[in-house]
Amino acid sequence: MHFLDQAKVFIRSGQGGPGQVSFRREMYVEYGGPDGGDGGRGGDIIFEAVAGLNTLIDFRYAQHFKAQRGVPGMGKNRTGAAGKDLVVKVPLGTQVLDDDRETVLLDMTEVGQKVVLLKGGMGGRGNASYKTSTNRAPRQHQPGELGSEMYVWLRLKLLADAGLLGLPNSGKSTFINQITNTKAKVGDYAFTTLTPQLGVVRHKNREFVLADIPGLIEGAADGAGIGDRFLGHIERCRVLIHLIDINGHDPADALQVIEEELAVYGNGLDEKPRLIALNKIDLVDTELVKAFSKELKAAGANKVYPISGATGAGMDRLLDAVIEHLPAATVTERPTGAQEELGVADWSPL
Repeated sequence: MHFLDQAKVFIRSGQGGPGQVSFRREMYVEYGGPDGGDGGRGGDIIFEAVAGLNTLIDFRYAQHFKAQRGVPGMGKNRTGAAGKDLVVKVPLGTQVLDDDRETVLLDMTEVGQKVVLLKGGMGGRGNASYKTSTNRAPRQHQPGELGSEMYVWLRLKLLADAGLLGLPNSGKSTFINQITNTKAKVGDYAFTTLTPQLGVVRHKNREFVLADIPGLIEGAADGAGIGDRFLGHIERCRVLIHLIDINGHDPADALQVIEEELAVYGNGLDEKPRLIALNKIDLVDTELVKAFSKELKAAGANKVYPISGATGAGMDRLLDAVIEHLPAATVTERPTGAQEELGVADWSPL
């Protein structure tokens, strides 16, 4: 399935049905008169957040959503049926924005959340409602009220507890594959990951959702590389994990590049707690790990977690730190002692 996190759609609520002009005429029955019923109301446009969707790809092929019109009133004082509401189902975490892409109209953050965005038009009055003591045979009626219409943008922001970021080739895909059941593509070239990935991490009878986004490069805020458009998917995260390749050109410089891009992007990302993970330590010796850890702390890192996404070394310490930043999580039903042993030396944060 293709990943799509932005879509523009047209929505229109239903028009109300017109009132009816009708008169009661029955043979051998006295006291005839107006009996035109009111029109039914138009259907509403309702947005609903549903589980099981993680892309807006359906809105690439269906871009117009119109609720049903109300049925006109009928004789014998019968009110027309209301038009059916149209429910637009969107993935959890979807924001509905005005056409200017600046004003957030809805933020769908809970499964089952339903919000009426456009109300249908009211049905028109039939001539029976105009009858008075001085107007015994009214012929006036009301047309149905027009519905509302507008273009809106749908923007998906994935809901995750922790977010994963770093430069291209920092080992994020290998990392998320190691600790979740995600099967992210791994390759020895930049921008292996082109779309965000989600995975569920289970650690010490706790579980949380981890989001991985494509790598950032210097100038991403200005559109370099894939740009910063996917940073929106980690805006809701409580903690960020910054992976740094120990075999990269300069780990301390890599730290500064990402920090600067987060600061330029804003939206609170630069204020979120970040865990600095020095990745791929299985490829170097212990002395180099300690040396680069000191450089990262000198560059602003509070703690450095040496890890290996390939072998799992140091993962326990890092995941313990992630859980400390999360509220009480769902307890997974796993038997005591069922936690997998990584079988490698555990690294303490430096």
